[in-house]
Amino acid sequence: MSRPADRSHDRKILRLAIPAFGALVAEPLFLLADTAIVGRLGTAPLGGLGVAGQVLTTLVSLSIFLAYGTTAAVSRRIGAGQHREAIQQGIDGLWLALGIGLIVILVGWPLTPAIVDAFGPSPVVAPYAITYLRISLFGAPGMLLILAGTGVLRGLQDTRTPLIVAVAANLVNIVLNIWLVFGLDLGIAGSAWGTVLAQTAGALVYVAVVARGARRYGATLRPDRAGLRASATAGFALFIRTASLRVVLLVGTAVAARLGDASIAAYQVAFQVWTLLAFALDALAIAAQAITGRHLGAEDVAGARAATRRMVRWGVWAGVVFGVLILLTRPWIPGLFTADPAVRDLVFSCLLIVALLQPLAGRVFVLDGVLIGAGDQRYLAVAGVLSMLAFLPVAILLPAHFGGLITLWLAIGVWMAARDLTLWLRARGDAWLVTGAVRR
Repeated sequence: MSRPADRSHDRKILRLAIPAFGALVAEPLFLLADTAIVGRLGTAPLGGLGVAGQVLTTLVSLSIFLAYGTTAAVSRRIGAGQHREAIQQGIDGLWLALGIGLIVILVGWPLTPAIVDAFGPSPVVAPYAITYLRISLFGAPGMLLILAGTGVLRGLQDTRTPLIVAVAANLVNIVLNIWLVFGLDLGIAGSAWGTVLAQTAGALVYVAVVARGARRYGATLRPDRAGLRASATAGFALFIRTASLRVVLLVGTAVAARLGDASIAAYQVAFQVWTLLAFALDALAIAAQAITGRHLGAEDVAGARAATRRMVRWGVWAGVVFGVLILLTRPWIPGLFTADPAVRDLVFSCLLIVALLQPLAGRVFVLDGVLIGAGDQRYLAVAGVLSMLAFLPVAILLPAHFGGLITLWLAIGVWMAARDLTLWLRARGDAWLVTGAVRR
């Protein structure tokens, strides 16, 4: 029988996690919509979008600290009842995002041809990639402001507004892309400009919402040097954590590619299933960030621990449900993506490991969110590097000699186990339970 405290935690988790999941799913639709529209222009433009899209996706992944770090800092202030300071912290995060976005334009514009060339596209595809990427750079400030603005609102315990903005921005993106690509006949450049305009519009909405909060609580819109420094310091640690995750994903793809065409194709299918489920688990992690920060800001250690235990249960049970769903649908999933018998057999085998890893992944995602919400970024950076180092030798040495693609997925299991161990050891102790409006 569930206790009233558990039911209270459940309501908070669902209130934050469900809209967060919608926003997380909506974000990738920017590139998905562009892909559907550009695909009608021909193979070469589509290939160019694929190259540029990889660069932009990596940029977003490495900049996710703008959302996570801001969520932790703002939720702490809210828990301490410091609404004006919470909004001010969010404003500093927005200024940091704007500054990074402008640097991306200045550095990325002259380096665009070299970046595209590093992916090795054909002479026919490369010009399209360069065109799309160079125009998309002008959307970097807006894209990063959206990340920071999302972090502010999550810290304020509001995940509904980011969902509304994400859906609206995607609809605007689709309309603009169709009009610019086909109506004005601008080709792939029109697609890039449509996305830039939609991202910028979304960013302006976040700025307006935060500015309205600043007026309500008497916060200034000017950046604070100390606040910028704090945001950058926390952001750097989260950047290291995220970079270690990206290394694992990139190495996994590279290893699969070297195992043969069937292996890389099967890996791509299995990894897309993994990614889809990761969005749902990440929604729980976002709830964990906001709830943990608020409890610790209110100096409620007991509440933080109780909420953590409850959220971990949610993560594990969500993983169990996802694992069972994969096992039940495993006979049909491969056929949805490929007609190649060799690829289907590999996907079928890999999905078994993906299914078995889901409960572990659920706990990892939630504990990661809890420690981010606690502002324990330095530990997360160290833990991320250690987990990456546990993965690399297994992934690089074993698949080529023992088991091929199956061994690679087992290496991913080693990586998740290492993450779980490092996160669990931290969570069971007291070092992360630093209370107060600001983590010292």
